[in-house]
Amino acid sequence: YNEYKSYLSLSKMSIEVSKGVTKEVLIAGSGPAVNKGSTVTVQCRGMLTAGLKKFWDTRDPGQKPFTFQAGVGQVIAGWDEGCLTMCQGEKARITMVGEKGYGPGGFPAWNIPPNASLTFELEVLEVKA
Repeated sequence: YNEYKSYLSLSKMSIEVSKGVTKEVLIAGSGPAVNKGSTVTVQCRGMLTAGLKKFWDTRDPGQKPFTFQAGVGQVIAGWDEGCLTMCQGEKARITMVGEKGYGPGGFPAWNIPPNASLTFELEVLEVKA
């Protein structure tokens, strides 16, 4: 697994995590892996894939790192699926089709249109079992 992560880090290639979800490792991590049920804290930037228009960034003033429980449906499907392939210290770009994001309803509060493809840059700060 670590050799594979190192390869991805060097190659900057995207891999298919699941149907409609891809991941590009930007910085390889070396800490504990994210598993189903792990409590994960991340820095995150969310963007519409078309034009990479930002709709959320935990580094913006007034924001803070985001904590959630992985693999149990607390976040959108594409985020969950991508995070379950990451480990502490890793930074990756996760891209997903609309059905793995906010689907036909979109997310009007953040100006995310229906069925929009999304890109998230995630940095895993902490993983707790």
